Amino acid sequence: MQTWLSIEEFSKLTGKNKNEIIKLCKEKKLKCKKNNEGIFIEVESIAKSLVPLQELQIIEKENSIAERAIGMLLALHEKVLMSKDETIEALKEENRFLKESIYSIQEVYDESKKTIQRLQKQLEICQEELEFCRKKYKLMWGRVLKKENKED
Repeated sequence: MQTWLSIEEFSKLTGKNKNEIIKLCKEKKLKCKKNNEGIFIEVESIAKSLVPLQELQIIEKENSIAERAIGMLLALHEKVLMSKDETIEALKEENRFLKESIYSIQEVYDESKKTIQRLQKQLEICQEELEFCRKKYKLMWGRVLKKENKED
């Protein structure tokens, strides 16, 4: 797609007067077209007319260097994004593992708590039975001792 500027707009952009612009058009350094409204200059030809050929080549070389640098930066950026996604996925997996571990530890804790309560209850029962046996022993041996003391 070609873009055309009027000679006045071109003059404002370049700082050249109309005579210089017309001279460049006659020398075919600028692509021009003439119609009822005036003279128009193609935008793409501006760079070639204003910047010497050697400088354009240097700019093109620098552009290729810049393009390679930008391409390399984009590739590095893509790798960083991929590694970021991998890291996030690894962290999510680790979080799932930790969550499952916490749930299993909670289950073991609950079972241990129930076992402790059951053992405490059994201990209380055993202590009550032991106390009962002590009382019974005292009563039984107390009578025997009293009888022996009476016989002596």
